[in-house]
Amino acid sequence: MWNLKDKKALVTGGSKGIGKAAVIELLKLDAEVLFTARNEKEIVTLEKGLKSKGYKITGLVADSAKSDDIEKVRYWIEEKWQRLDILVNNAGINIRKMAKDYSEEEFRKVLEINLIAPFEISRALHPFLKNSGNASIINIASSAAIQDVGTGTPYAMSKAGLLQQSRSLAVEWARDGIRVNSVSPWFTKTPLTEGYLENKEKMGSILKRTPLNRVADAEEIAAIIAFLAMNKSSFITGQNLVADGGMSINAL
Repeated sequence: MWNLKDKKALVTGGSKGIGKAAVIELLKLDAEVLFTARNEKEIVTLEKGLKSKGYKITGLVADSAKSDDIEKVRYWIEEKWQRLDILVNNAGINIRKMAKDYSEEEFRKVLEINLIAPFEISRALHPFLKNSGNASIINIASSAAIQDVGTGTPYAMSKAGLLQQSRSLAVEWARDGIRVNSVSPWFTKTPLTEGYLENKEKMGSILKRTPLNRVADAEEIAAIIAFLAMNKSSFITGQNLVADGGMSINAL
């Protein structure tokens, strides 16, 4: 049972970072994967490379925050699969600023993509998740959801809301055979954090707070996502799995 054979999975924001690592991990465990991203070139490159290795993968150009694009994904699943076993709501953004410096457009964009989009996608795909009879939604939250880590207030607000979204849907949709959990990483090596982590002062501060004395690799977060997608985690729902190298329990 340590596999995802015959499972149908959707990963949003799947062309790079944690999303890309999740796509590859799910494929290695024998799932069939549909992933979305906004950059068509990244989609084509990833899809072509993984198909050449024999994996069952499809990429769609889609923005998680646009209703027309959600409908495009919904239609694809209805036509090709008729069910969905795994939904990884990974797509997200951040704009690093002091709270007083955000424009209304900026902070609403962060909330739209990080919080509202997962809700809308989950609702739109609920019939297919229910058809699975044993589905798993994994929402990618953040350490910023449970304590201040200096990533900006709108980002923290959106991820904290995503945690409660996961808990509430876990209770509401349990009767439909749908589990809902979240994963909260601390700093992880991805293209989005690369520039930030290259700052020696900032990296030093991160390592000082982290007992394991390093940041995570995207593949480590992907392994947690895969576990929550498996039948092996079948009695886990409404939970937030924190992957932070011990940062949240460090008294320093």
